[in-house]
Amino acid sequence: MNLSGITLINDDSLKFIKTLPDNCIDLIATDPPYFRVKDCSWDNQWNDVTAYLAWLDELLAEFWRVLKPNGSLYMFCGSRLASDTELLVRERFNVLNHIIWAKPSGPWRRQNKESLRMYFPATERIIFAEHYQGPYHPKGDGYFKQCRELKQSVFKPLIDYFREARKTLGVTAKDIHKATGKQR
Repeated sequence: MNLSGITLINDDSLKFIKTLPDNCIDLIATDPPYFRVKDCSWDNQWNDVTAYLAWLDELLAEFWRVLKPNGSLYMFCGSRLASDTELLVRERFNVLNHIIWAKPSGPWRRQNKESLRMYFPATERIIFAEHYQGPYHPKGDGYFKQCRELKQSVFKPLIDYFREARKTLGVTAKDIHKATGKQR
């Protein structure tokens, strides 16, 4: 389906993502199944936690492949397997932040809390990550390099302006240091 230049695809995500070229996605925002949180068949298609985590790891490998070097990943995860999910994400990505979505309303309001064996979470975890730029999983020209290059080109006109103004006024770097007590 194509809506004003936006293409929506209804397919198995793991199957479809394998058809995409490397480094083609800027942002992945995903809310995969949490494994046995819901009664729906899509959340219970794995025999055990190990099989679910293996599937999730395969999906994360594809996310890493298609995400651009300066791309971002927002991954929702259930509270029960949040730590396992984060460990898998950390294998390939640099986790920048944990976002906790505090839900103002939900099914826990209708539960008889006294009879629950586990707490029903009123929050949802979202892992925010970027590509890992370490020695084990390098990927192209990293985000840091691109930011450094951008800063050089963005601030160059401003730096040139101040250099020229200082030269015109006959003020030296030593004069500025003496007046402000700061170097550079």
